Amino acid sequence: MSAREAARQFGISRDSIRKMLSFSVPPGYRRTASVKRPKLDGFTEIIDAWLAEDRGRNSKQRHTAKRVLERLRDEHGFTGGYTIIKDYMREQERRGREMFVPLTHAPGHAQADFGEAVVIIGGVEQKAHFFAFDLPHSDACFVRAYPAATSEAWVDGHVHAFAFFGRVPVSVLYDNDKCLVARILPDGTRKRARLFSGFLSHYLIRDRYGRPGKGNDKGSVEGLVGLARRNFMVPVPRFATWDAFNLWLEEQCRKRQSDVLRGHDETIGQRLARDLAAMADLPPAPFDACDQTTGRVSSQALARFRTNDYSVPVAYGHRDVWIRGYVDRVVIGCGGEIIARHPRSYEREDMVFDPVHYLPLIERKINAFDQAAPLAAWDLPPEFATLRRLMEARMLKAGRREYVQVLRLLETFDLVDLHAAVRTALRMGAIGFDAVKHLILCRVEKRPPRLDLDIYPYLPRATVGTTSAASYMCLMAGDGA
Repeated sequence: MSAREAARQFGISRDSIRKMLSFSVPPGYRRTASVKRPKLDGFTEIIDAWLAEDRGRNSKQRHTAKRVLERLRDEHGFTGGYTIIKDYMREQERRGREMFVPLTHAPGHAQADFGEAVVIIGGVEQKAHFFAFDLPHSDACFVRAYPAATSEAWVDGHVHAFAFFGRVPVSVLYDNDKCLVARILPDGTRKRARLFSGFLSHYLIRDRYGRPGKGNDKGSVEGLVGLARRNFMVPVPRFATWDAFNLWLEEQCRKRQSDVLRGHDETIGQRLARDLAAMADLPPAPFDACDQTTGRVSSQALARFRTNDYSVPVAYGHRDVWIRGYVDRVVIGCGGEIIARHPRSYEREDMVFDPVHYLPLIERKINAFDQAAPLAAWDLPPEFATLRRLMEARMLKAGRREYVQVLRLLETFDLVDLHAAVRTALRMGAIGFDAVKHLILCRVEKRPPRLDLDIYPYLPRATVGTTSAASYMCLMAGDGA
């Protein structure tokens, strides 16, 4: 039977008959020529220019097919429909998508990055910046959270990661974060930030960098950031302190080493053994993860670090000091002596006071006592307020100065010991600096107090006379009646 006869016999076209004779299975529809969109002729260059501009803008402010159609109609007299615009933009997006090469990772190398998540620390909801450290060969990981992704946090995260694994990787791959890279030179080499350069020299690590704006160059740690956020930060973590949160994160990283990932027949921990074998030993001492700078103490006994002011003892006013900023504290020193320690503030233009630093000055300028800003938020036990009230009632202005002298005992003794001494003094009725000092010394030296109340100078004394009838005569009128 010929193709013509078969078409007539079965009632189908000769083209269908030819396909049935050529293919054992129906091949489906096959386009032999490209789609022609005559109404788009002359407008594709305009659309391409708009899409090229969008690549450098926020993804939420880019042209949609509907917006392109509206602009073409309003600005260029376009008469076509929505579908051809949508199909053209979809085809252009498909052609512009990047392709990737599957990679294999040798043991002993690492990648590092920072991610963000919402956490509740000490009852306060805030943003956590978590350091993510990944070993791509084994998929072993380390995660540690910080209040901010500063240069000190970058270095501190590495130091804790090395301690967690007990080894130092051969190289680490980074992005071009400004905490690590001060500048990219014209030839592509990186000028490292000062603190990060010292860290690399301490551990003898080879640093590698991805292309600017290309996070997929370090895809393993980018995946770890997402994994940590989905698995470690859901539900929103709630911890009393950052240290407690980080201990929990460390335990989650350790538990994950027993997992077997898709495409592998070994656990992460088993593959980690090969990573560790290729890594270097830890140096004798860890790197001191702090940013160091110098400054001069102001007339208000404040030294500035990263826009915030921290107090020092007033005796160091107008002197040059050195400052070390860690992720959790700020240490200030003069010469070879540490003169102040403060918890670090991540606010801007904040003032962090230690009230004890200002007590010698307040003792001399006692009228400033009630208006002194360093003392305004000082939360002392209520017995201290009782002691001050009794001292001022008995000795007036001198009592206020003597109360400051009691507070100055905190320069030498702990608040717990001073609080106990003040309670004992109130119970004994020995209201004075000498008595409190004697009691706190006895407490520290673990000996019973020997307070002679008979000769104590500030105890109130009273002389009670004998009442007689003659005492009332002075009340009589002067006329002798």
